[in-house]
Amino acid sequence: MADKRDYYEVLGVSKNATDDEIKSAFRKLAKKYHPDINKDPDAPNKFKEAQEAYAVLSDKNKRSQYDQFGHAAFSGNSGFPGGGAYDFSGFDINLDDILGSMFGGGFGGSSRSRSSRVRGEDILRDVSLSFDEAVFGCEKDIRVNVSEECPECDGKGGFDEVTCPDCHGSGTVTTEQRTLFGAFMSKTTCSRCHGEGRSFKRTCSKCNGHGTVIQSKTITVKVPAGIDNGMRLRLSGKGGPGSNGGPNGDLYLEFSVSPHKFFKREDDDIYLTVPLNFCEATLGCKKDIRTLYGVVTLSVPAGTNSLDKQRIKGKGVKNSTSGHTGDMYIVFNVCTPQKLNRKQKELFKELEDTDLSTTEIDKFDKFVEG
Repeated sequence: MADKRDYYEVLGVSKNATDDEIKSAFRKLAKKYHPDINKDPDAPNKFKEAQEAYAVLSDKNKRSQYDQFGHAAFSGNSGFPGGGAYDFSGFDINLDDILGSMFGGGFGGSSRSRSSRVRGEDILRDVSLSFDEAVFGCEKDIRVNVSEECPECDGKGGFDEVTCPDCHGSGTVTTEQRTLFGAFMSKTTCSRCHGEGRSFKRTCSKCNGHGTVIQSKTITVKVPAGIDNGMRLRLSGKGGPGSNGGPNGDLYLEFSVSPHKFFKREDDDIYLTVPLNFCEATLGCKKDIRTLYGVVTLSVPAGTNSLDKQRIKGKGVKNSTSGHTGDMYIVFNVCTPQKLNRKQKELFKELEDTDLSTTEIDKFDKFVEG
């Protein structure tokens, strides 16, 4: 016993190390010293030493005994045959989970991965909406492929059920694997029944034994009010079908909203540009304004300039997702007439002879004069 190194020292962890820390430390050492990777002559011994340390420290009871009595706790145990070759068959250790991912399933990992339940893929689909559909919400019919229980075999995958002859109903098979470093037991999912513990005399031809079939269906999706361009909606379980009994993935709908001819949206606020002629802008007026929710009459103050704004509170987007209601902003645009008749030209010339100076014009004239 004197020549054995402390197991905690071998793995490079403290005596208060958690199970995850012990497992992580062993994975690193196994990857570093595995003979298939490390050709150093001393690598097999270090790999074996790490295996022995992990076999003890990963077992709650054996770790407790080791903490109390050290290596002496196992001096008479068949798992530690008198200083000879270390035998892993005396311990309930599954190296498949630890080494399988590093060495391509060479320890039974490939069989496990083939029969494990796999979640279906998530699917992203583009959905086009009009401006009004996005603002007020709507219902859209979406065509999707869904995984459903096979109607022929009621989801069993076959007929005339019998206990699996390979695993005898347990769903797993245990095999002994011998290496240069000793023998250990490997427990893998039964390849015949895929872990179900049963098989069938006759496989269902409709679902090919999977128990589920893929059906193309139209589902009606309720699009909430206030959806904006680029937003996504998740439909749980409506994505790609899972395999080996795994759940379906999710379906994500990404919305593309068409622009409106007059309204412009910024978050939940709505902007509308309203044209004014010179008289309306100069003298003020009343203007009927179309909002998302009907027509309102707006008082335009005298002396309004282009880009002046007025806010109409609560007339923006009522966002059902956030609960926020935006506002509407009216942006004025004073339009210069392009064509004038003779009488209009005479009137403008008469105005030109009067003093129409403003504070801004006076400031600019002084700037030009220097």
